[in-house]
Amino acid sequence: MASKFQSRLVGTILLVALGVIFLPDLFDGKKQHYQEQFASIPLQPEFEAEQEYETIPEPEFVDVELPDEPVTVVVDDTQVASANGAEKSVAETTPVKIEKPSVAPVKEGYKKSGWVIQLGVFGNFDNANKLVEKLRQSGYQAHVFPKQPKKGDYARVVVGPNVSKEALSAELKDLEKITGLKGQLLRFNPLNP
Repeated sequence: MASKFQSRLVGTILLVALGVIFLPDLFDGKKQHYQEQFASIPLQPEFEAEQEYETIPEPEFVDVELPDEPVTVVVDDTQVASANGAEKSVAETTPVKIEKPSVAPVKEGYKKSGWVIQLGVFGNFDNANKLVEKLRQSGYQAHVFPKQPKKGDYARVVVGPNVSKEALSAELKDLEKITGLKGQLLRFNPLNP
């Protein structure tokens, strides 16, 4: 037979299990359920069949031309007394000439603005900058284009610009002695050097 301790232990476990299962329901009282209320949205808005709509008329186009004679402008209205005592309104008018605005032509003079000597195109910007330093120490106006290197860009080393093509062509032999590179005379484009 089961001992008294085992009987008490089983009884205690049953009472605790019943308390865990049924006591929360007993102490909660009346449960409240919250349910969100949804409003149904119609798929298509309902229109009144008798509703009238106004139509917007099409715009009217009128051909208007400016007059050939000069336009007069009223500067000042003044009252002038006449001999019989009645006042007359006199307006001073001055003719105004209407001038058509002139459009300045696009200047294409930069195409003839100057010349440069391109000494080379380098994939390594460090080599291009070293060559420019060497040329500047020799007294030449040398540049690297583009100034800010990006991935895949090449560095162009140029000497100039100079307006005189003859002066630059005379420097070609000196530049070849200094750098060992044959230069090429090209037009200078200030918009895209």
